[in-house]
Amino acid sequence: MNLKSSERNFARRIDLTSLQLFVAVCELGSIGKAAEREFIAASAVSKRLSDLEATLDTALLNRHSRGVALTPAGESLLHHARSVLFSLEKMQGELSEYADGVRGHVRVHASISAIVQFLPEDLGAFIRQHTEIKIDLEEHLSTEVVRAVQEGAADLGICNIAHGTGTLQTLPYRHDQLVLIVPRGHALQARGAINFEAALDYDQVGLHSNSSIYLAMRQAAAAVGRTIKLRIHVTGLDAMCRMIHNGLGVGVMPRRAFELMHGVGELESVALLDAWAERQIQLVARDFSTLPLTARLLAGHLTGTASSPAQPVTAPRNSPVHSPSGDRPTA
Repeated sequence: MNLKSSERNFARRIDLTSLQLFVAVCELGSIGKAAEREFIAASAVSKRLSDLEATLDTALLNRHSRGVALTPAGESLLHHARSVLFSLEKMQGELSEYADGVRGHVRVHASISAIVQFLPEDLGAFIRQHTEIKIDLEEHLSTEVVRAVQEGAADLGICNIAHGTGTLQTLPYRHDQLVLIVPRGHALQARGAINFEAALDYDQVGLHSNSSIYLAMRQAAAAVGRTIKLRIHVTGLDAMCRMIHNGLGVGVMPRRAFELMHGVGELESVALLDAWAERQIQLVARDFSTLPLTARLLAGHLTGTASSPAQPVTAPRNSPVHSPSGDRPTA
């Protein structure tokens, strides 16, 4: 696409260093703090911001004794500046890895449910096929996974989505089944399968208060006019198993994750008949068609596994198998 002369001149007048300093000032709310972080004199930062406002012929910041506040034009520029700087960082990262002999990398944020149950096998198979691609995987709550993709901090997200994702795109990855975990010999064990309402008579060991599982439990309790008797919040699936084993209550977690950790205490799972206990784990991206080639390859591989059964769980019954994330927040 050909740029008009005025558009070319505008692109030439915008200085990337000034954009970086503008973003720093916005993030820190102060020219002085931004100058300290960027190792530059505050007067130089102020001069660059003034030049940027002159170039754009509009005020970007309202300066006051406590710092700065964005004008509407400043809000708009901040959005675009972040997008431009993110694209440059992404370009630099990908090109540097080409120079190092790595064809690229994919940044993935995923919930612990996906990480524990499915990703070790699926990512391992992908890496064996594409040894030149590096995957940076981070564990986060499902809500944080969606936010990371929206903000460009991750190429792909993998999580359970309870609500809409706005302009993001999704593809099916895996199904999982939530079950109630009880101590061996518990009264609910004999019933085989229950509605979650039956578990509300007992103390609960809950996951992180913002996890998709705990939010679903709260909604289910509210739907029948009840509340959860929460004894304790834990931040990992193995911690939940240990608490339940020691008599602190019952808890809900994905069935396959429990099978993988079946040696953590003398515990049993009870099937939940509620519709919300059947969950779809999704791949999330801003736009799958515009992802870098490496991310598109990974997305294609993972969606291809969606129709394949999960590998059988082979963890020995009497030896504990721990979540790779220890006691970090779960979803």
